[in-house]
Amino acid sequence: MSIDGLPSLSDVIRTHELAAKKSLGQNFLLDLNLTSKIARNAGSLEDHVVIEVGPGPGGLTRGLLLNGARKVVAVERDERCLPALEELGAHYPGKLEIISGDALKTDFSKLVPPGEKVRIAANLPYNIGTELLVRWLSVEPWPPYYASMTLMFQKEVAQRIVAQPGDNHYGRLAVLANWRTVPKIVMELPPEAFTPPPKVTSAVVHLVPREKPLACDAATLSRVTEAAFGQRRKMLRQSLKSLGGEALLDRAGIDPRRRAETLSVEEFVDLARLLKVH
Repeated sequence: MSIDGLPSLSDVIRTHELAAKKSLGQNFLLDLNLTSKIARNAGSLEDHVVIEVGPGPGGLTRGLLLNGARKVVAVERDERCLPALEELGAHYPGKLEIISGDALKTDFSKLVPPGEKVRIAANLPYNIGTELLVRWLSVEPWPPYYASMTLMFQKEVAQRIVAQPGDNHYGRLAVLANWRTVPKIVMELPPEAFTPPPKVTSAVVHLVPREKPLACDAATLSRVTEAAFGQRRKMLRQSLKSLGGEALLDRAGIDPRRRAETLSVEEFVDLARLLKVH
């Protein structure tokens, strides 16, 4: 038995024959001490509903419930995992809601109790992690329906989320994340922590929404950063040519000879505002 009185996660996987599927980006985290540590990095959970994506056999789910989450709403695409999650739900009556479905087709705002803010916590499947993050960063209205996000990515992706101007990892993802949230890497996990072990180190990023980020249209900011970093080795007058090039940069007071990685989040927001009104 494990620290929560339930069978070990290894036993759960064996009993339910839950071999991780590469097509679903699955790498199961089986150490409850680690999943509990991730849960603690999500902040105080006792008054919160937590939305989890891709719980698999329930490792992080158990960490969240162990650390006092009022309720966990778990969205799981792999139907093989549902019986194991249902067993977990029986151990925590009324505290686990299981939704069988695709996270990319889920309206998470509808899972939030009226008048509340949820926390989002997930060991995200590698193949959809970045897309989900961009969607959560782009929600309207803002401030969003979540109080925080605590998400696991490949370490390289995590570095791209928290990067600052001038950093080799600085790009579109960093601009979007730093514009609307305060992102921070809170822990790293080696490949051997997972079953099967991935080829890369993983990292957990905690993101807290900014109450009043600089006013800007998310879709336009995404367009500007995509164009700028799509040709990051070129000067901005060239990479932003399709959006107005030198004329746009002149209106923003930005030297057209600069490159994308030198611009601050504020400068990208200025470009997006000007593009939106032009």
